[in-house]
Amino acid sequence: MMGGRVLSVASEAVPLIKTGGLADVVGALPAALGPLGWQMRLLLPAYPGVLAKLVAAREVWAAAELFGGPGRVMLGKAAGVEVLALDAPHLFAREGGPYSDAAGDFGDNPERFAALCWVASELARSGVAGGWRPDIVHAHDWQGGLAPAYLRYRGIEVPSVITVHNIAFQGVTGPERLASLRLPPEAYGPEGVEYWGNISALKAGLMTADAITTVSPRYADELMRPEFGLGLEGVIAARAGVVHGILNGIDTTLWNPETDTAIVPYSARALAGKAQNRALLQAEFGLAPVAGPLAIVVSRLTDQKGIDLLPEALPEFLESGGGLCVLGTGDAWAEDAMRALAARFPGRVGVKLGYDEGLSHRMFAGGDAVLVPSRFEPCGLTQMMGLRYGTVPVVSAVGGLADTVIGTSPASLGARAATGVVFHPVDALALRQALRRLVALHADRAAWAALQRRAMKADLGWDASAARYAALYEGLRRG
Repeated sequence: MMGGRVLSVASEAVPLIKTGGLADVVGALPAALGPLGWQMRLLLPAYPGVLAKLVAAREVWAAAELFGGPGRVMLGKAAGVEVLALDAPHLFAREGGPYSDAAGDFGDNPERFAALCWVASELARSGVAGGWRPDIVHAHDWQGGLAPAYLRYRGIEVPSVITVHNIAFQGVTGPERLASLRLPPEAYGPEGVEYWGNISALKAGLMTADAITTVSPRYADELMRPEFGLGLEGVIAARAGVVHGILNGIDTTLWNPETDTAIVPYSARALAGKAQNRALLQAEFGLAPVAGPLAIVVSRLTDQKGIDLLPEALPEFLESGGGLCVLGTGDAWAEDAMRALAARFPGRVGVKLGYDEGLSHRMFAGGDAVLVPSRFEPCGLTQMMGLRYGTVPVVSAVGGLADTVIGTSPASLGARAATGVVFHPVDALALRQALRRLVALHADRAAWAALQRRAMKADLGWDASAARYAALYEGLRRG
């Protein structure tokens, strides 16, 4: 078995800091790659509270001046994962989230994450105390985008990979920051970091990394089109030869209806427990008994997630006996729209604004279907959680949704392969038609149970994806 050392550079990772699916993926990769011989260490900012969560932390690197103040790297463990936490109080010791506070995005975000990337290049150049030095640097999204760029411009011969989790976030800042970001003048051009007269940290990574990965094969193809590439489609297309679509997985130990302590356990062989969870969920959301499918939405409430389609598409579904439970937070207009839907359909729609991990487990266990009408979805984890719990996904035919859910066409139903309902285009009419199909499927109890069982048998773990990452790393190291 081959293998080596990987430095994973990201702005968040479970179990230390999470704002979205990026953290789940970054946190899961080390354990997935370990059995294949690859030792992955995570380089993360030491936001408030991070160092306290590390076991046996010790200093392994330090600099007197790091983008405006001193910095050091502390090596410790969290949930069995080796973490290199960048402790730079002038950059990361502040109230709020990783990227913003109540007043908005932090104005020095370009420098904050440039510092993280600069340290990654330093560790690739000279290693850490104790002699650990990576064979591969793996950067994630725009916050890690300058790591491959620093390797390239500093002449550090360590191969790099950048993963695009969501191309909508590009790390754009003004050209006057070139020097403060420690980028050489020659970096500012079409073949470098320049992006429509500005600097893009994500473009920097896309132009300089030795390989580019996306979090699903479909998303890799979509990013070469203007409606998905959001201005970077030309860059992705020009580098198509090094673009790899590698589907994310989920933690099938954490998300397991047979052992989940937050729910009444059940399995594909014995679905009775799911009916109990359904009754409990209706009560928790204050719903009247729901005769038709009980749908759930567990999502950020934004335009990208297709939340604006729900008020137009759902009334027919609700009037025909369906129900809806919503959990999420997001844009004010979307939260208002969900409140209005609940007010319009009392006893049919329940809404809880915010996020509650335990409640999300209870919703996947108790729901009949999970609605994911996203306009774009690089991979998506929600539909995988739905599959795992026999909560039939109703998804738009984009990105990882299309890669993971087999729609209920006559051919797939005849072949006993369907695992969900897939619709296209992404508009309220198509969603309304998909919900009609859902109601009809749910009414056929034997066919519905068979659909649930097929969904629960889908391969959603990390084994296949980890093997593809390992093969990519090995190819880069050899090449």
